[in-house]
Amino acid sequence: MYLLLKPPCDFVAFPPSRGGTDLIPKTEDLEFIYLMITETKHVTLFTPPNEITLESGKKLGPITVAYETLGTLNADASNAVFVCHALSGDAHVAGRYSAEDTKPGWWEEMVGAGKAFDTNTYFVICANVLGGCKGTTGPNSIDPATKKPYGLAFPVVSIADMVRVQKELIDHLGITRLHSVVGGSMGGMQALEWGIRYSENVRSVIAIATTPKLSPQSIAFDEVGRNAIMKDPDWQKGNYYGKDKAPNNGLAIARMIGHITYLSDEAMRTKFGRRLQEREKLGYDFSTEFEVESYLRYQGDKFVERFDANTYLYLTKAMDYFDLEVQYGSVNKAFERTNSKFL
Repeated sequence: MYLLLKPPCDFVAFPPSRGGTDLIPKTEDLEFIYLMITETKHVTLFTPPNEITLESGKKLGPITVAYETLGTLNADASNAVFVCHALSGDAHVAGRYSAEDTKPGWWEEMVGAGKAFDTNTYFVICANVLGGCKGTTGPNSIDPATKKPYGLAFPVVSIADMVRVQKELIDHLGITRLHSVVGGSMGGMQALEWGIRYSENVRSVIAIATTPKLSPQSIAFDEVGRNAIMKDPDWQKGNYYGKDKAPNNGLAIARMIGHITYLSDEAMRTKFGRRLQEREKLGYDFSTEFEVESYLRYQGDKFVERFDANTYLYLTKAMDYFDLEVQYGSVNKAFERTNSKFL
């Protein structure tokens, strides 16, 4: 049984066996949950002759931006919250695409009615970043000049370039000032850039698990991941689109490396220890034996099903380049420029 509720937001309710967590009062034999229904929208920006000039000096346009919104923009457009996704994310921050969709957005726990970013109060926006592979123009998009995927002909982009495209989207939506910009990791870099570059357009910034610049060790991990992709013979110098093989092995290894950096040694010890996976003793071979091995292989294999290897190259390079100290003289000088509130 389904229940569809109309504006200000579309919700659907179905038995908890179909997924979800937020229970509303139950009938005699049936419990229901609210489920937000959303859709991906697309807009084309920076159309020639008004291309964007990237930090590299190269021009790019037109740029298609994929974005999703939840909640309702109020009359004076003062309740908009922009969520910036991390490297592996996309515009699908919360909700589902239909009643049959069993996979919610990547931040379902935080965005929705009655949650931290309450869609009864806020108009939440999330867009796939420039250089992404989930609907926004990136290396897997068609180059208007050649009618073929860009591949490595796509220009290298920066965090600042991503934010400038997001600002153009906000202008397109008729929003002058964002109530808040929030993001974690690479999304946190974008949030910092928003608050410093567009202080007059951002009331507050919530930057989570991020940094004003990557450490040499982080850059080193990114480089190993990129090499894993580029050394994969199926990478074909980035021109694997439409072909029988893609650099899935290299991308999976890159993802495994990334997941090692997401957990500290202590966290891995707590989560996995030296426990064996579905066996009681060592096999004295090269199969997957430890739980941590199984975890990393699973994450790598799942990642290649939804992500583009070239995009991984471009986004990790953008993270490596991000450096508020170089850009503004020092981190303190960077924050002296802003009137936005930071958390």
